Amino acid sequence: MKHYIGLDVSMKRTFICVLNEEGKIVHEGSEKTDPHLIADYFKKLGLQEIVVGFESGSLSHYLVIGFRERAIDPTCMDARALSPILALKINKTDKNDARGIAEALRSNMYTRVHCKPQESVERAILLVSRRALIHQQTNLKNTVRGLLKTHGIRLGSVGAKRFSSTVMKHLENHEEIIKFSITALLSTFDHLVKEIEKLDQKMLEIVRKDEEVQRLMTIPGIGPVTALTYKTEIFDPTRFKDSKSVGAYLGMTPTQYASGEVQRQGKVSKCGSNELRSLLVEAGVVILTRSKKWSKLKAWGLKIMRKKGLKKAALAVGRKLSVIMHRMMSEKKEFIYGEPKAA
Repeated sequence: MKHYIGLDVSMKRTFICVLNEEGKIVHEGSEKTDPHLIADYFKKLGLQEIVVGFESGSLSHYLVIGFRERAIDPTCMDARALSPILALKINKTDKNDARGIAEALRSNMYTRVHCKPQESVERAILLVSRRALIHQQTNLKNTVRGLLKTHGIRLGSVGAKRFSSTVMKHLENHEEIIKFSITALLSTFDHLVKEIEKLDQKMLEIVRKDEEVQRLMTIPGIGPVTALTYKTEIFDPTRFKDSKSVGAYLGMTPTQYASGEVQRQGKVSKCGSNELRSLLVEAGVVILTRSKKWSKLKAWGLKIMRKKGLKKAALAVGRKLSVIMHRMMSEKKEFIYGEPKAA
């Protein structure tokens, strides 16, 4: 008999609920959140055929890799789609959540989440680390600029490498305590610049070796960061049946509400990766304002910009880019600029 096991995962312990094919609770318990310990727990129960499921979260990759090492193929379930089902229980407890997950698994009322391969996870860590350092660098730079304004020093456009030397030149005739305080910030700023350069070099090494990323960079406005972020987020184009669904996956399509005679279309859902969505919109701005070479995509975006403005046009071009990049990954072709129509 097949048994369905729902896992309510937390940082320290995981609650376990086992249902049979008829929906009756066979066993309930808990174990430390470790895939090997949980696999040993299953082994002690002596069940022949099991289906294991849990909500998607920060520990999903860790659990999936651990279970697969123990010859268990788990089902990672979309937490947002599963939330309304778990909310049907009056009392929200870890035990009730485990029961709800097991029941959703048994009745096939869930959306399966594709778990990223190890390579994509490693690249995502690199990109997130780089983004975090750039965010800290920008905060420090703005803090120094704000402090200097209190003494009437207004810096113009200064690059990261020349920022510290430019600031110290302006502070030559100021009090020692001001120099001491600003120098502490600048030393941290310079260290961040060096670490970001190291991450950039590592990122470029990966980009040079990846033909798929190089192919995506043939699109105007798409650089190494955007191309690598897209490849890391999508990782497997075959998991999308239609390229148009990538735009919805990244939250770049409007939400819809339809009930009876009422039909409303809202703003974009923003349900996907914020980082990739912003990078694609930025690429859309570059295509519309900076790219000099004509392309069918640019001509399409300029028509929208004349009617709706740059902001909406950049979002539309960014969504179109997500579709085109998916098609390029699927067909292994470079970007096609197209030919203008004859007058």
